[in-house]
Amino acid sequence: MTEDNRMTAGAALLSRFSALGVDYVFANSGTDFPPVIEGLSEAEAEGMTLPRTVTVAFESAAIGMAHGYTLATGRPQAVMVHTNVGLANVAMGAINAACDNIPMLLFSGRTPTLERGRLGARTVPIGWGQEMLDQAGLVREATKWDYELRFPEQVFDVTDRAHGIASSTPKGPVYVSLPREVLCETVPAEGALRRPQMRPATIGPDPAAMDEIARLIAGANNPVIFAQHGAGSPEAFDALARLTEAWGIPVCQYWAVELALATTHPMATGPDPRPWLERADVILCLDVLAPWSPALAGPLEDATVIQIGPRPLQDRSGVRNFRCDIAVTSEISPAILALESALSDLRDADGHKAADRAKAIAQINETDRTARFDAARADEGAAALTKRWVSHELALHIQNRDAAIFSELGCQLPSMKLETHQSWFDGPHSGGLGWGFPAAMGFALARPERTVVATMGDGSYMFANPVACHQIAEGLGISMLVLVLNNAEWGAVRQSVLDIYPDGHAARANAVPLTDLSPSPDFVKVAEASRAFARHAKTVAEFRASLSLALDHVAARKGLALIEVAVSKS
Repeated sequence: MTEDNRMTAGAALLSRFSALGVDYVFANSGTDFPPVIEGLSEAEAEGMTLPRTVTVAFESAAIGMAHGYTLATGRPQAVMVHTNVGLANVAMGAINAACDNIPMLLFSGRTPTLERGRLGARTVPIGWGQEMLDQAGLVREATKWDYELRFPEQVFDVTDRAHGIASSTPKGPVYVSLPREVLCETVPAEGALRRPQMRPATIGPDPAAMDEIARLIAGANNPVIFAQHGAGSPEAFDALARLTEAWGIPVCQYWAVELALATTHPMATGPDPRPWLERADVILCLDVLAPWSPALAGPLEDATVIQIGPRPLQDRSGVRNFRCDIAVTSEISPAILALESALSDLRDADGHKAADRAKAIAQINETDRTARFDAARADEGAAALTKRWVSHELALHIQNRDAAIFSELGCQLPSMKLETHQSWFDGPHSGGLGWGFPAAMGFALARPERTVVATMGDGSYMFANPVACHQIAEGLGISMLVLVLNNAEWGAVRQSVLDIYPDGHAARANAVPLTDLSPSPDFVKVAEASRAFARHAKTVAEFRASLSLALDHVAARKGLALIEVAVSKS
């Protein structure tokens, strides 16, 4: 800090993060970072409260970790990367965050505007080579708001505004570019002590709308709920379990990215929405992007469809024509709690209708769940390990642990017994690969007391830049388990080809073109390069033994453990 009580804009930016509740800055630095690095040292020298900065060896890991940390805490974190090239590497992560409504503060440097005459002006050739006329265009469609810091005295207000917008319903990432000369200038230090100037805007459920929805559900013969993004809070998770059982409402978690209801709950259906849509007269969609596949199923013409969520019409999608008779804009947790409250004021008009329906649905679901679990267990005798057997076996091993499972084309929810809030996370529907490993790391950083397991296919593991992820995990002392389910192919691509062309030339070929990933690297050696516990597993016995040892390793806080599991292609 200078003698006249001023600080560099770089120091001001970092100090402001703490005032806004940012715990971590996940950073990959470059030649635009000197004022940020100097500001960090300056702020530390002055004893200022700062978030923890993490040097991340690859940008997609930085934004993935921020994503996972926010899943655990609900609070937006900061990601700082190098000019346009670093921003290009986080663009996919920004798309994922936007799809999941994850608030995030995304910053990147910008090439200096001036060539001489001001501190921070261009000094090396990349100052010209990295210049873009519209750098923000790399992430604009995936962010709620973007801005370029133009004057040093804006730094507090711009950061406050970025945080406020990111945290407002619907939540999402925002982006600010930071020219080097601006961060090199100084600002009055007292601005860092001012309280945050922009409070996020939250939107709750309209009581009248929730009363109407409750009356529709109470009067329905065959209501159904579709949920994809969880329940939003432990309290809402429990409330959804109570109200669905009390009113006999099946819950279909079609392509769920977060668990809204225990997979063993009496009202938890299988993954197929069709049998429920064929009869439903009231359909409640809780924060769903695509509740079913329109090519395969759809609601009855006279059914009432209700869409509730932070984006009930999913306005980020150009084409999304799922019916909406009633729309409620709200974060999902308060909406579920409000619905339970509204239903508590009503009674089953028939006196027995809801109870009888609940009993019948519970029997259907129990039969379906037993068949799925039995099929998974039967694979124990298969010629090669299968994803559904590994999924079921993993769930059995963690049932007495406080665990969170991340899956990116890895373990499969329909084969798993999971019963608690935030016990399951799947990749965002945007499908930006390489998300699962760093997101699980971010979650584990925020919740070190939990058993965190990242499960992924071999392609997803390679997309995550595993050398960088393992280096980060070792550096931060993160203890978690990674399961790489290796079938040496792009299994999702192959299945998509077979779905569209079931009798085509590719289906009849010995190998589907553009899907083969053999020869497979030795992923155990990749993990061992960063001194992780690592094992191969090709048989039932090898997997069970390795899984027990790996979970004990993680529970003892000895660092990361990895099991490369050879699975069949089917």
